[in-house]
Order: sequence, then structure tokens, then C-alpha cells
Amino acid sequence: MDRLLAGEATVSNVSQTIVALAAEAGVHRMALQKRHADLKNEFYERVRSETQQVPEPERQLRETVAKLKKTIENQKAELEELRRLVTRLTLASAVLTQQEDTPPEPVPASGNVVPFRPPTS
Repeated sequence: MDRLLAGEATVSNVSQTIVALAAEAGVHRMALQKRHADLKNEFYERVRSETQQVPEPERQLRETVAKLKKTIENQKAELEELRRLVTRLTLASAVLTQQEDTPPEPVPASGNVVPFRPPTS
């Protein structure tokens, strides 16, 4: 842990991750994460406090959360627009249905013009 934080890794790349810590310690990554969660937590706490950096997994999670929040905002806006569209289309349908139910006003015939009867259904 000290070698990684000092940037003097001998076995792994110098990244400050659990994978690099496990490689430096000579143990499997899952053993470190599952059986030694206290060491994992201590490592990330030291990364945060000693290097004033956010650990890589936390940074990635924060980016993912930010992207998901933006996606949710976009979907909410799209949903609201679709709701407004449904309302407008419902009103337009009601107006058109109302117009079909009322017979049109007969146009006065002039001279030899005979008006057509409206179609019956």
C-alpha cells in the first residue's frame, strides 16, 4: 500500500486501484476485495487523504451517475412533451369528431345548382 501511494510500485502499474494493490501484495484481487474488505477500505481512504485524489472506481461511478441523471432529465422532458402532444391530439380528435356529428349548413342553391346530400353512414 505504501509503495503504491508513494508511486514506487514494483509489480503493478502505478495506478491506485485494488487491482494494483492486489498485484503488489501478491494476492488475487477477489481475495482482497472479499476477505480483506477492511484493507480495501483503508487503501481507498488513504488514497483520498494522502494524495487528495478521488479513487478511480469512485470517479467512474460518479461519472456514470452524472450520465444517468442527465439521461433521466432528458427522458422526463421527453415524457412531458409526449403528454402535451397526447393532450393536443385528444383535443383535435374531439373537435374533428364533433364536426362529423353535426350536419353541415346547407348552402343556398342559386339558379340551376342542386346541392349534394351529405353521405349517410
